[in-house]
Amino acid sequence: MRRRRRSIEKEKFDVNLWQPRTILGKAVKEGKITSISQIIRNGERIMETEIVDALVPNLEEEILGVGMMQRMHKSGRRIRYRIIGVVGNRDGIIGVATASAREIGPAIRKAMNAAKLNVIEIARGCGSWECGCGRSHSVPYEVSGKSGSVTVTIKPAPRGLGLATAEIPKIIFGLAGIKDAWTSSSGETRTTLNFSLAVFNTLKQTTRVMLPEAAKRNILIGRTGEASGQVGSS
Repeated sequence: MRRRRRSIEKEKFDVNLWQPRTILGKAVKEGKITSISQIIRNGERIMETEIVDALVPNLEEEILGVGMMQRMHKSGRRIRYRIIGVVGNRDGIIGVATASAREIGPAIRKAMNAAKLNVIEIARGCGSWECGCGRSHSVPYEVSGKSGSVTVTIKPAPRGLGLATAEIPKIIFGLAGIKDAWTSSSGETRTTLNFSLAVFNTLKQTTRVMLPEAAKRNILIGRTGEASGQVGSS
Protein backbone atom coordinates (compact mmCIF):
# COMPACT_ATOMS: atom_id res chain seq x y z
CA MET A 1 0.00 0.00 0.00
CA ARG A 2 1.26 3.45 -0.89
CA ARG A 3 1.42 6.00 1.90
CA ARG A 4 -0.17 9.33 1.23
CA ARG A 5 -1.00 12.25 3.48
CA ARG A 6 -3.97 14.23 2.33
CA SER A 7 -6.33 16.60 4.14
CA ILE A 8 -10.03 16.32 3.36
CA GLU A 9 -12.29 19.32 2.92
CA LYS A 10 -15.10 18.61 5.33
CA GLU A 11 -18.71 19.12 4.26
CA LYS A 12 -20.71 21.52 6.38
CA PHE A 13 -23.12 19.72 8.70
CA ASP A 14 -26.55 21.19 9.44
CA VAL A 15 -28.09 19.62 12.53
CA ASN A 16 -31.53 20.99 11.60
CA LEU A 17 -31.63 18.84 8.46
CA TRP A 18 -30.60 15.70 10.33
CA GLN A 19 -33.28 13.05 10.88
CA PRO A 20 -31.96 10.66 13.59
CA ARG A 21 -32.63 6.95 13.14
CA THR A 22 -31.48 5.68 16.54
CA ILE A 23 -32.42 6.40 20.16
CA LEU A 24 -28.95 7.78 20.79
CA GLY A 25 -29.20 10.07 17.78
CA LYS A 26 -32.57 11.40 18.92
CA ALA A 27 -31.15 12.10 22.40
CA VAL A 28 -28.31 14.09 20.85
CA LYS A 29 -30.59 16.16 18.63
CA GLU A 30 -32.97 16.87 21.52
CA GLY A 31 -30.05 18.14 23.62
CA LYS A 32 -30.19 15.38 26.23
CA ILE A 33 -26.60 14.43 25.37
CA THR A 34 -24.23 17.34 24.87
CA SER A 35 -20.80 15.69 24.87
CA ILE A 36 -19.17 12.83 22.98
CA SER A 37 -17.52 11.87 26.27
CA GLN A 38 -20.90 10.90 27.73
CA ILE A 39 -21.38 8.37 24.95
CA ILE A 40 -17.87 6.93 24.98
CA ARG A 41 -17.64 6.60 28.76
CA ASN A 42 -21.02 4.89 28.96
CA GLY A 43 -19.84 2.34 26.41
CA GLU A 44 -22.65 3.12 23.96
CA ARG A 45 -22.21 2.24 20.32
CA ILE A 46 -22.33 5.10 17.82
CA MET A 47 -24.25 4.05 14.70
CA GLU A 48 -24.79 7.44 13.05
CA THR A 49 -21.94 9.65 11.86
CA GLU A 50 -24.16 12.68 12.39
CA ILE A 51 -23.83 12.13 16.15
CA VAL A 52 -20.10 12.79 15.94
CA ASP A 53 -20.60 15.71 13.54
CA ALA A 54 -23.06 17.31 15.96
CA LEU A 55 -21.00 16.82 19.14
CA VAL A 56 -17.52 17.40 17.66
CA PRO A 57 -17.98 20.11 15.01
CA ASN A 58 -14.23 20.84 14.76
CA LEU A 59 -13.32 17.29 13.73
CA GLU A 60 -10.55 17.12 11.12
CA GLU A 61 -10.13 14.36 8.52
CA GLU A 62 -7.01 13.04 6.80
CA ILE A 63 -6.02 10.13 4.58
CA LEU A 64 -3.23 7.90 5.87
CA GLY A 65 -2.97 5.57 2.90
CA VAL A 66 -4.44 4.73 -0.49
CA GLY A 67 -4.24 1.21 -1.89
CA MET A 68 -5.56 -0.54 -4.97
CA MET A 69 -6.79 -4.13 -4.85
CA GLN A 70 -7.25 -6.19 -8.02
CA ARG A 71 -8.88 -9.53 -8.64
CA MET A 72 -9.70 -11.44 -11.77
CA HIS A 73 -13.30 -12.26 -12.63
CA LYS A 74 -14.78 -14.10 -15.59
CA SER A 75 -15.94 -10.73 -16.89
CA GLY A 76 -12.44 -9.26 -16.56
CA ARG A 77 -10.24 -7.54 -14.00
CA ARG A 78 -11.99 -5.79 -11.13
CA ILE A 79 -10.35 -3.00 -9.15
CA ARG A 80 -11.24 -1.64 -5.72
CA TYR A 81 -9.63 1.19 -3.78
CA ARG A 82 -8.84 0.81 -0.07
CA ILE A 83 -8.52 3.95 2.03
CA ILE A 84 -7.17 4.30 5.57
CA GLY A 85 -8.69 7.37 7.20
CA VAL A 86 -8.21 9.18 10.49
CA VAL A 87 -10.37 11.81 12.20
CA GLY A 88 -9.58 13.88 15.28
CA ASN A 89 -10.23 17.20 16.98
CA ARG A 90 -6.64 17.76 18.22
CA ASP A 91 -8.03 17.68 21.76
CA GLY A 92 -8.25 14.05 22.91
CA ILE A 93 -10.72 12.59 20.37
CA ILE A 94 -9.36 10.28 17.65
CA GLY A 95 -10.67 7.61 15.28
CA VAL A 96 -8.99 5.37 12.68
CA ALA A 97 -10.66 3.02 10.18
CA THR A 98 -10.39 1.57 6.69
CA ALA A 99 -12.92 1.05 3.88
CA SER A 100 -12.94 0.07 0.22
CA ALA A 101 -15.06 0.80 -2.85
CA ARG A 102 -14.86 0.59 -6.63
CA GLU A 103 -14.28 4.33 -6.95
CA ILE A 104 -11.85 6.40 -4.91
CA GLY A 105 -14.35 9.12 -3.94
CA PRO A 106 -16.88 6.80 -2.28
CA ALA A 107 -13.99 4.85 -0.70
CA ILE A 108 -12.69 8.03 0.99
CA ARG A 109 -16.12 8.95 2.33
CA LYS A 110 -16.73 5.40 3.60
CA ALA A 111 -13.36 5.40 5.40
CA MET A 112 -14.03 8.74 7.08
CA ASN A 113 -17.51 7.69 8.16
CA ALA A 114 -16.10 4.43 9.57
CA ALA A 115 -13.46 6.41 11.48
CA LYS A 116 -16.15 8.64 12.98
CA LEU A 117 -18.04 5.58 14.20
CA ASN A 118 -14.78 4.31 15.75
CA VAL A 119 -13.77 7.41 17.75
CA ILE A 120 -12.24 7.06 21.22
CA GLU A 121 -11.02 9.32 24.00
CA ILE A 122 -7.38 9.22 25.01
CA ALA A 123 -5.64 10.18 28.24
CA ARG A 124 -3.01 12.91 28.03
CA GLY A 125 -0.61 14.27 30.60
CA CYS A 126 3.03 14.96 31.40
CA GLY A 127 4.56 11.60 32.29
CA SER A 128 8.17 12.56 31.57
CA TRP A 129 10.52 12.76 34.56
CA GLU A 130 12.50 15.38 32.60
CA CYS A 131 9.58 17.79 32.48
CA GLY A 132 6.95 17.55 35.21
CA CYS A 133 5.11 20.66 33.97
CA GLY A 134 1.71 19.12 34.68
CA ARG A 135 0.31 20.04 31.25
CA SER A 136 -1.46 17.66 28.86
CA HIS A 137 1.12 17.77 26.06
CA SER A 138 2.18 14.10 26.04
CA VAL A 139 1.02 10.70 27.27
CA PRO A 140 0.89 10.21 31.06
CA TYR A 141 2.79 6.90 31.00
CA GLU A 142 4.35 4.39 28.65
CA VAL A 143 1.84 2.32 26.66
CA SER A 144 2.10 -0.37 24.00
CA GLY A 145 -0.26 -1.78 21.39
CA LYS A 146 -0.26 -4.19 18.49
CA SER A 147 -1.94 -4.92 15.16
CA GLY A 148 -0.82 -7.82 13.00
CA SER A 149 2.97 -8.05 13.14
CA VAL A 150 3.42 -4.41 14.17
CA THR A 151 4.00 -3.44 17.80
CA VAL A 152 4.17 0.22 18.85
CA THR A 153 5.32 1.70 22.15
CA ILE A 154 4.68 5.33 23.09
CA LYS A 155 6.77 6.98 25.82
CA PRO A 156 6.20 10.37 27.51
CA ALA A 157 8.51 13.15 26.34
CA PRO A 158 9.39 16.56 27.81
CA ARG A 159 7.61 19.65 26.53
CA GLY A 160 9.24 21.14 23.45
CA LEU A 161 10.74 17.90 22.14
CA GLY A 162 8.05 17.38 19.50
CA LEU A 163 7.02 14.07 17.99
CA ALA A 164 10.04 11.77 17.58
CA THR A 165 8.31 9.25 15.36
CA ALA A 166 7.49 8.24 11.79
CA GLU A 167 5.03 10.02 9.50
CA ILE A 168 1.97 7.83 10.18
CA PRO A 169 2.08 8.12 14.01
CA LYS A 170 2.90 11.83 13.69
CA ILE A 171 -0.36 12.47 11.79
CA ILE A 172 -2.41 10.44 14.29
CA PHE A 173 -0.75 12.05 17.33
CA GLY A 174 -1.34 15.52 15.90
CA LEU A 175 -5.07 14.90 15.42
CA ALA A 176 -5.25 13.32 18.88
CA GLY A 177 -3.70 16.34 20.60
CA ILE A 178 -0.35 14.82 21.57
CA LYS A 179 2.47 17.31 20.97
CA ASP A 180 5.49 15.54 22.47
CA ALA A 181 6.27 11.82 22.44
CA TRP A 182 8.92 9.19 21.82
CA THR A 183 7.92 6.02 20.00
CA SER A 184 9.48 2.70 19.08
CA SER A 185 8.05 0.12 16.74
CA SER A 186 8.79 -3.36 15.47
CA GLY A 187 7.35 -5.59 12.77
CA GLU A 188 6.36 -4.83 9.18
CA THR A 189 5.75 -1.10 9.61
CA ARG A 190 5.71 -0.63 5.83
CA THR A 191 2.20 -2.10 5.98
CA THR A 192 0.33 1.17 6.51
CA LEU A 193 -2.89 -0.47 7.71
CA ASN A 194 -1.29 -2.47 10.51
CA PHE A 195 0.99 0.41 11.47
CA SER A 196 -1.96 2.82 11.72
CA LEU A 197 -4.10 0.41 13.72
CA ALA A 198 -1.17 -0.43 16.02
CA VAL A 199 -0.78 3.27 16.88
CA PHE A 200 -4.54 3.57 17.40
CA ASN A 201 -4.63 0.49 19.64
CA THR A 202 -1.71 1.90 21.64
CA LEU A 203 -3.60 5.14 22.26
CA LYS A 204 -6.55 3.09 23.49
CA GLN A 205 -4.38 1.74 26.27
CA THR A 206 -3.95 5.20 27.80
CA THR A 207 -7.41 4.93 29.38
CA ARG A 208 -7.04 1.30 30.47
CA VAL A 209 -4.21 1.61 32.99
CA MET A 210 -4.92 1.16 36.69
CA LEU A 211 -3.72 4.18 38.67
CA PRO A 212 -3.86 5.37 42.29
CA GLU A 213 -6.10 8.37 42.96
CA ALA A 214 -3.15 10.71 43.56
CA ALA A 215 -1.76 10.00 40.10
CA LYS A 216 -4.98 11.01 38.32
CA ARG A 217 -4.71 14.70 39.11
CA ASN A 218 -2.33 15.49 36.24
CA ILE A 219 -4.09 13.30 33.66
CA LEU A 220 -6.58 14.69 31.19
CA ILE A 221 -9.03 12.47 29.31
CA GLY A 222 -10.81 13.71 26.24
CA ARG A 223 -11.40 17.41 25.76
CA THR A 224 -9.63 20.19 27.60
CA GLY A 225 -11.31 21.10 30.84
CA GLU A 226 -13.14 17.82 31.42
CA ALA A 227 -12.63 15.70 34.49
CA SER A 228 -10.01 12.96 34.32
CA GLY A 229 -11.55 10.51 36.74
CA GLN A 230 -12.25 7.81 34.16
CA VAL A 231 -8.79 6.25 34.38
CA GLY A 232 -8.88 3.04 36.40
CA SER A 233 -7.91 3.13 40.06
CA SER A 234 -5.85 0.62 41.95
